[in-house]
Amino acid sequence: MAEKAGGGSVVGGAIWMIVISVLLFWIPGVGGFIGGLVGGKVSGGVGGALLAWFLSSILIGVLFAVLGTMLSGMILIGALAGLGGLVLGFIDAGTRLLGAVIGGFLA
Repeated sequence: MAEKAGGGSVVGGAIWMIVISVLLFWIPGVGGFIGGLVGGKVSGGVGGALLAWFLSSILIGVLFAVLGTMLSGMILIGALAGLGGLVLGFIDAGTRLLGAVIGGFLA
């Protein structure tokens, strides 16, 4: 079997976590778990998986806040909507963390 010399890609793992979590948003909890599992495996280990999970959680929070503000046209209302989305993103972060740790062990 061919081994990866440098391990995995943390940024690639974070991107996979975000993409899969967004595509499977309609399955609460399970979608985040699957995203974390795949992203953790892509990251190449438990340390990389935890870093990818942290990066994906920050990016999801920032995206919710920025897009909520941009789409509403009103800064205060958009910021409140973005913070509501941020809370929803953090609810999914727990199952994404569990999947990332398991995926990191499988890598």
